[in-house]
Amino acid sequence: MAEVNEVLKNIENNNVNWIALHFTDLIGNLRQSLISAKLFSTNSFNGYIGRFDGSSIKGFAKIEESDLILKPDLKTFALIPWHSGVARFICDIYTPDSRLTKDPRYISQKTDEYLSEQNLRALASAELEFFIFDKVKVDIDLWKQTFELYSSEAFSSAYAPFNKPKDGYYSSYPKDRYEDLIIEIGNTLIKYFNIEVEVLHHEVAAFSQHEINFKGGNAEFVGDTIQTVKLVIKALAHMKGVVATFMPKPVYGDNGSGMHIHISIWRGNENLFYDPNDEYSCLSQFARYFIGGLIEHGRALSAIVSPTVNSYKRLIPGYEAPVYLVWGRANRSTAIRIPINGKPKPSTTRIEYRPPDPSANPYLAIAAIVMAGLDGVKKKIDPGDPIYENVYNMSLDKRRSLGIKELPRTLDEALDELENDYEWLKPVFNKDLIETYVELKRAEARKVMSYPTPIEIYNYIDV
Repeated sequence: MAEVNEVLKNIENNNVNWIALHFTDLIGNLRQSLISAKLFSTNSFNGYIGRFDGSSIKGFAKIEESDLILKPDLKTFALIPWHSGVARFICDIYTPDSRLTKDPRYISQKTDEYLSEQNLRALASAELEFFIFDKVKVDIDLWKQTFELYSSEAFSSAYAPFNKPKDGYYSSYPKDRYEDLIIEIGNTLIKYFNIEVEVLHHEVAAFSQHEINFKGGNAEFVGDTIQTVKLVIKALAHMKGVVATFMPKPVYGDNGSGMHIHISIWRGNENLFYDPNDEYSCLSQFARYFIGGLIEHGRALSAIVSPTVNSYKRLIPGYEAPVYLVWGRANRSTAIRIPINGKPKPSTTRIEYRPPDPSANPYLAIAAIVMAGLDGVKKKIDPGDPIYENVYNMSLDKRRSLGIKELPRTLDEALDELENDYEWLKPVFNKDLIETYVELKRAEARKVMSYPTPIEIYNYIDV
């Protein structure tokens, strides 16, 4: 009751009239229902509120069992700074009888519980990359499929100074035209949402690509934080009259946007990834087995962490995106990288899983990464030797001799892998969720792939 009273006090003190109930669908879209703040009181609030039609959310419920209910998580209360008198909760989803098993947030919570049962906890965070465009125009109909991207800071702009392709990394003002917006984003997340933003910087791509890093936590926390960060970035960009996008590869010939996941597993105050006696980055055997799980299941995992047709236009050689399921220290050509920040120590030893991109449902992505790694630990899967060289420059014969596996080249290929390799997910992912997810993604891939693209017309119109 004390937590309820504290929330009610915040609602009253901040003159909140409307509450945004946020939840995430199976694909990863953030959705909301606005309800009157008057529905919250010590007498009327029983934890459940906000009934909605689950059959209208693809993958959630059949029409004959469509009534679903939102339960606000009180610890996620925050004021929405761009609307006066509006606050938000992130919600869990229930049927009239029990928890909705297809609620992505539930999957992340089950992952944390699964770890807790073994006296373990995950410490994870994300490097979230995104683009800001001055304007985006799209025209899709039967006789015309075109798009135009406008960026005042890219090399195609008529006005200097501008960034050149693959040369935007750590650009400063005035090449970074949106420095003020990026600072406002950081300040908003810190002040209103209690998210500890640690780093903001321009990324490699010329078209105003940026990255944001924040202090990590467990699977549920990282899912909540990523959804909040994406909401704030999109909202504040829109208010400035520009477009922020987390699309993995919007621009040809330049780097795409990733969502690199940093993770370590702890028992109490002990980082199980750290071994002071190891000569290679003080990395424990536990961590090596965890890496082995990521390599073993990486192709199936791709369907969850790189879940769009566009994702696979990012995952090609030459743009710092991983293609090969190998690992190494400070090697950005590998799928699993061991970051180096001075001398290894328990507080910072971790791995960085590089294939994910920000189109992924973060609740499912973090959970799946944890489960793949834990399966490697359970089965003591050897990840092989670390790779010291640039994998992109290796000959095909050498890659084959080393047994190096590639990530899938298309979403459909990744979905095939997931359908054939998902036993490792079963402790926290139910079969119905996996089957529904695959079905939704198959339909999405069929639709997107059915449209001719400008480059196809350019290449094939004369055949």
